Amino acid sequence: MLIGDFLIRIKNGYLARHKTVETPYGKVLWEIGKILKKRGFIEEVKVSTPVKKTIIITLAYPRRKAALTNLKLVSKPGLRVYVGKNRIPRVFGGFGIVIVSTSKGIMTKEEAIKNNLGGEVLCKVW
Repeated sequence: MLIGDFLIRIKNGYLARHKTVETPYGKVLWEIGKILKKRGFIEEVKVSTPVKKTIIITLAYPRRKAALTNLKLVSKPGLRVYVGKNRIPRVFGGFGIVIVSTSKGIMTKEEAIKNNLGGEVLCKVW
């Protein structure tokens, strides 16, 4: 359930107009953070290592509006959603992204299709 907590912390940070959000460190969370940064949903993602490793996310507000409108956790601990490369869903006609966990790592829908891979649909972000 760490992925759900990670995404909700980011969403709540945007709703409260915070500049940064902190979450516990996890390799999967770090990879999702890098994808969100690459796509412009967050400004920066970095790891702090005082005593306990945490991920610090700087939220992006282009033109004074939140870069992330909403998100949906697709795979949950009680119900995993696995799809083939041709069955990966779209988000708002291509305006959002779908993050997929494949055998080659965590990637967006476009990267998974390019690499001819399917996998577990983690979340949709728009």
